[in-house]
Amino acid sequence: MASPLLSGAPGETHLFLGNEAIVRGAIEAGIQFVTCYPGTPSSEVPDTFYRLSPGGSYTFEYSTNEKVALEVAGGATLAGALCLTTMKHVGVNVAADPLLTLTYTGAPGGLVLLSADDPGCHSSQNEQDNRIYARLAGLPCFEPSSAQEAKDMTRAALATSREVGHPALLRTTTRVNHLRGPVTLAEPTVLPKPAGFQKNPSRFVPIPAFSRPMHLRQLERIEQLRELAEKSPFNVVSGGGEVGVVASGIGRAYLSDALDEMGLVGKVKVLDLGFTYPLPEKLITGFMTGLKTLLVVEELEPVLETEIRALAQKLGLTLNILGKTPGPLPRNDEYDTAMVAAALRQVLGLPEPEATCACGTDPVVKLPNRPPNLCAGCPHRAAYAAVRKIFGDSAVYSSDIGCYTLGILPPLKAADFLICMGSSISAGCGAAKAAGQTVVGFIGDSTFFHSGMTGLVNAVYNQHEILVVILDNRTTAMTGHQPNPGVDKTILGDNESKVDIEAVVRGIGVTQVRKVNPLNQKATLKAIEELKDLSGVRVLIAEEPCPLFARRTLGKKRVQVAYVDGDCASAAADGSCGDCLNTLACPAFLVENGRMAIDPLLCSGCMLCLQFCKNIKARKGDAK
Repeated sequence: MASPLLSGAPGETHLFLGNEAIVRGAIEAGIQFVTCYPGTPSSEVPDTFYRLSPGGSYTFEYSTNEKVALEVAGGATLAGALCLTTMKHVGVNVAADPLLTLTYTGAPGGLVLLSADDPGCHSSQNEQDNRIYARLAGLPCFEPSSAQEAKDMTRAALATSREVGHPALLRTTTRVNHLRGPVTLAEPTVLPKPAGFQKNPSRFVPIPAFSRPMHLRQLERIEQLRELAEKSPFNVVSGGGEVGVVASGIGRAYLSDALDEMGLVGKVKVLDLGFTYPLPEKLITGFMTGLKTLLVVEELEPVLETEIRALAQKLGLTLNILGKTPGPLPRNDEYDTAMVAAALRQVLGLPEPEATCACGTDPVVKLPNRPPNLCAGCPHRAAYAAVRKIFGDSAVYSSDIGCYTLGILPPLKAADFLICMGSSISAGCGAAKAAGQTVVGFIGDSTFFHSGMTGLVNAVYNQHEILVVILDNRTTAMTGHQPNPGVDKTILGDNESKVDIEAVVRGIGVTQVRKVNPLNQKATLKAIEELKDLSGVRVLIAEEPCPLFARRTLGKKRVQVAYVDGDCASAAADGSCGDCLNTLACPAFLVENGRMAIDPLLCSGCMLCLQFCKNIKARKGDAK
């Protein structure tokens, strides 16, 4: 059945995920080239493009990292193609080098960078606000607040970028990426084939002599974009009164709900800002005229608040501007309707509502926490168990970004510090060199290709002392099983251009290399013992497919499950055993009537636990 994302007719309305709406918006714009590095909350965008690619009229690639993704798209737009590059917010840090230069050279074919920000750190190591990148690089910034806007703004951002010849930023947040809403489709644009690169070194080669006039042309384009922001249909004034609210991003949706719930629709003057940079100063000046108080609703940094405050000062306006500095709204975490409603009550001097609960029970119900844990059968658990059996707490464990970071809690305790993606090798080297401690650095296969290889090159070149464990589960597991250069198979078929990790490691210059299946504990322990006794840069490659990926994509079936023999006293009240629980903490383990048991529905059949306890047996299990 054809997907409405590709074949939906103009005027049809479909229920789309925010990320799916972005895909449709790009298709309606006539997208020709899509690159990415997957990262939550952006991952469904490239995954959908990838799934649809056999029937799409665009080129798509999973790039090895965000910098490469933007550079590939940068070359394509210089050759005249309309391009979209997607990543999560911290990925923009990796891509910042080409990003700030592309705004000098321009984007003849059009280029939009999707930055999916993550207020609240749902799946990220920080909450950085990438609207600041728009200011730093000089990028027009679009901030949708609904699925319909996600589609419409993607199309508008691509069209604007192509029209002006300047890259644009589509800044979303987790709640926009993962909401679902109705989306009305429009007629897709059909663009001509890219004309090809037109040689003009003074425009496209940023040596100092050319960069100076490039910067002037960039500033001219920013002012051209400001005029577009002034009359953008995504910037709308409504309501009236002496109290005004400027809102951007998903904060606009929270504001709309709060005004409706409080009966204040039309009684407060509202400026919905969707095209937020360059700042539409004329529109905001007119909006502020006659106001006594202005509240700015924006998640994370006080970006708009600071700019509007500066504009008011320049104009000599004396209205009271509130937001975060000072104001009723925090500078961290994500907002919600109740928080925005509370800010409105404070600004308007309204009383607090009485606390009520429709169900007649205590409104505060504390649910048990669900600690982060690796899936049942995850090969990373086997690798961690073996490394800790050899090193225990005597080693420092340098971790990285991926599923394997879930090994942070006891009993695995395999993550002592983490800086950023690809840092475990280089940061681990630094820690070992500084204090002479034994360091084991863990890194995944996709992360190794992303930015771990350079750290390994540096370790070899500078003769560092480190044991690197490459956890190769044959996929990019944490973000949704996207392919990487080393996979054997993808949802669309075999990977015919597989890059062999061991060959790369040896090619870099590492001579002390071992490769094991971590589910074979005897072989894994032997390899770790051998590497422990050596010095210099050592690499253990622990290779075994993620069980979820193996089942869904590789077609592997579970043929057996583990069970506990009736005589096992694990988890008994006297603590006489419990090794399996205290060493592996597999989610399939449970305690029934004070005794150890294994849930056959959760057991993956990896049989790792059999190698730790003689009282655990295997039996034939239903294939799943």
